[in-house]
Amino acid sequence: MIQLEILGAVAMLTLHRPPVNAIDQAFVARFQEKLDDIIAAAPALVIIRSDQTCFCAGADLSLIRGFFAAPDGVEAMVAYVTSLHAVFNRLESLPAVTLAAIDGPALGGGLELALACDLRIATTRAKIGLPEARVGMIPGAGGTQRLTRLAGPGVAARLILGGEVIDGQEAARLGIVQWVSAPSDLEQRLKDIADRIAGLSRGALVAAKDCIAAWFDPAVDGYAREIEKPRAMMRSDEARRFVEAFFARKP
Repeated sequence: MIQLEILGAVAMLTLHRPPVNAIDQAFVARFQEKLDDIIAAAPALVIIRSDQTCFCAGADLSLIRGFFAAPDGVEAMVAYVTSLHAVFNRLESLPAVTLAAIDGPALGGGLELALACDLRIATTRAKIGLPEARVGMIPGAGGTQRLTRLAGPGVAARLILGGEVIDGQEAARLGIVQWVSAPSDLEQRLKDIADRIAGLSRGALVAAKDCIAAWFDPAVDGYAREIEKPRAMMRSDEARRFVEAFFARKP
């Protein structure tokens, strides 16, 4: 259902629930288990991708239909959505850089999963959207908040209220993804990005990610966090190695 491979400083998380990586309770539980493994391995970068033609089509609609039919369906639905919030919040705060590689449809909960990542790359054949209004629902697993935060209320309204699905090129233009590539170039682009990030200081990346997150929380002083982070970083062997390596390279 979800496979994890640790390749040095890079963790590769591959979604594998044919045919469209629909998200049900078992998928969520498995994802949480893999996040446990990632935290234990402490990579610098986590790449999330799919081995299906679809990145992730979102919620399992047969599951949602069952909630409507069940006597306790409302509470079951709320519990399911709460579990999605829990796993996506944990992904968002993971002590590693996270990159979603979208080559195919990323719709509904699938896009919400990608929005919980720090970075996103899409191919030109990607299909990106939050079209839940088409089935009488809302993007309730963080989509209304993360897309608005990322791309602004105008873009969020266009996709959510308009039920629009866009391609990777348009997603890059709107700032939803940071890179776009031809499908044939995706592997090389991923390698280039992974090599660059994996060559950076993991401690610095995690600290910088934490500082960036402060921007979204009015209760946190991001400038104070920037001042505090070097206390731990300057005591680390890793930071010392990176500084010494820099000066060793200088002519």
